[in-house]
Amino acid sequence: MNHWLMKTEPTTFGIDDLARAPRKTTMWDGVRNYQARNMLRDDFAKGDRALLYHSSCAVPGVVGVMRVVRAGYPDASAFDRKDAHYDAGSDPANPRWYAVDVQLERRLARVITLEELRRHASRKLAGMILLQRGSRLSVMPLTEAHYEFILSLE
Repeated sequence: MNHWLMKTEPTTFGIDDLARAPRKTTMWDGVRNYQARNMLRDDFAKGDRALLYHSSCAVPGVVGVMRVVRAGYPDASAFDRKDAHYDAGSDPANPRWYAVDVQLERRLARVITLEELRRHASRKLAGMILLQRGSRLSVMPLTEAHYEFILSLE
């Protein structure tokens, strides 16, 4: 099983939106970064666990735990001219962008803030991509140790 951190802006689609979705499940679409795309396409697997992270907000941090319920598949939003994530260069026969389906397992009892994560960057969370300068990926792998340590902060 792989572990992931998946970033979203709560004003666009946050944990409250996911909690209201049918079966608390949604397609994680709209990712338009090739490195993140490769992970969605090649590395995500059904049963993987992910931490839901709110970014670009007053208090960025980890807010929930999700489970991957469908591995990578072509992101249909790339083919929909009316969608904000439409990509005229993406071909259904050779898709450029991928999505996965995730399901909310639980909200955390509290937000584990970016500031709190940074306090552990030199020891328990050393090497965590989120904490590296210039990291802007919307999906990123976590080691099992990082995943378990972050949840222990709850």
